[in-house]
Amino acid sequence: MVRMPESRPYHHGDLRAALLAAAESTLREKGVGALSLRELAREVGVSHAAPGRHFKDKQALLNALALTGYERLGRALSAADDTALPLEPRLTALARTYLGFAIDNAELLELMYARKHEPGASEQMAAAVEQTIGSLDRVLADAQQRGEIIEGAPEELNLVTGAALHGMAAFIAGGMLTPEAAMAGVDGLVHHLLHGLRPR
Repeated sequence: MVRMPESRPYHHGDLRAALLAAAESTLREKGVGALSLRELAREVGVSHAAPGRHFKDKQALLNALALTGYERLGRALSAADDTALPLEPRLTALARTYLGFAIDNAELLELMYARKHEPGASEQMAAAVEQTIGSLDRVLADAQQRGEIIEGAPEELNLVTGAALHGMAAFIAGGMLTPEAAMAGVDGLVHHLLHGLRPR
């Protein structure tokens, strides 16, 4: 009898992508505690040992998931940024994009901000944060050059912006604010950030 060769549906890097997709699906549906390399292997139809070629352990898988989240958020923010706009509509568009990502990817965003990344991944995470959240520093620096906002270190000004946006994302995740209410409030949030709360 002629033995047919085994099919290898996940060659040339496809297995890594398949594992990450399955892991993100599990993260959304069941949370980070339900993630297991053994279960993911079963789900994508490979041997228990196969995921080890791409992820040495669960933490390495979580790091990779977080990095893919940052990459996706970075692409979304880059696509939404229009450097020709004045600061308020420009920042409003970016805020809407960030909150949209937070609404659609609440569990992934929580993982991205977790501080449990292994030491070997810290540089990658720092670079990923700079490419995404740090991009707002550049928006604020541009606004300073155009005289639209006060002088000061852009990263310090961005801390206020980031805290406000992530606070809204946390309210959504905690059920204290509906996604619809959050998105409807973005214009007002950015306006108050830029103009303050004092009567004028």
